[in-house]
Amino acid sequence: MARVTWTDQALTDLGEICDFIARDSPTYAKLFANRVFSAVERLELLPSSGRVVPEVGREDLRQILLRNYRIIYRVLPDESEVLTVYHGARLLDLSPFLSDN
Repeated sequence: MARVTWTDQALTDLGEICDFIARDSPTYAKLFANRVFSAVERLELLPSSGRVVPEVGREDLRQILLRNYRIIYRVLPDESEVLTVYHGARLLDLSPFLSDN
């Protein structure tokens, strides 16, 4: 069983998305956050269950698609590290995370 961790960036991203959604519907914002956390929980048992991020093509960088959003994470030996959550229409910039490797 792998543990799941969140980067500060991923938590900030999720918070900003929820703040945006809450402008119209605080209830839906909470529901969205719960869906994101539920989707990420499966990584404890199935860390490689997400798709490889096509822009990068590395086996360790994967994504979970949740409606119009992408949850990008890195698979490590005993951990799945959530890197960012963002709207799929935006351009993906993983350079801050790739410079570590």
